[in-house]
Amino acid sequence: MGLTFTKLFSRLFAKKEMRILMVGLDAAGKTTILYKLKLGEIVTTIPTIGFNVETVEYKNISFTVWDVGGQDKIRPLWRHYFQNTQGLIFVIDSNDRDRIVEARDELHRMLNEDELRDAVLLVFANK
Repeated sequence: MGLTFTKLFSRLFAKKEMRILMVGLDAAGKTTILYKLKLGEIVTTIPTIGFNVETVEYKNISFTVWDVGGQDKIRPLWRHYFQNTQGLIFVIDSNDRDRIVEARDELHRMLNEDELRDAVLLVFANK
């Protein structure tokens, strides 16, 4: 009886880990969002060449957030981050109407990837 209770208690209150991939076109605000989540404040950023990775704690969940650069030459590398991704945050600059179709096309390409079929999707309209 005690062992059963211990297992149940552990499952309910154990720290959960989630892998989140944050992508979007360049200058959409991905890095700013990441550090607002992590630090609770707006920080000055520079364009991301490669990636930033941070752990964000919320209640009993530890989110490992991968913020990957969005320049067009870097986008083909996004697929290298797909494996084991449980959540996808696709950030768009809602004020950049000239590139909204480009953002849509990139999102559709990602949604066709087998490795992301079970990932939860959040489309984050920024700015």
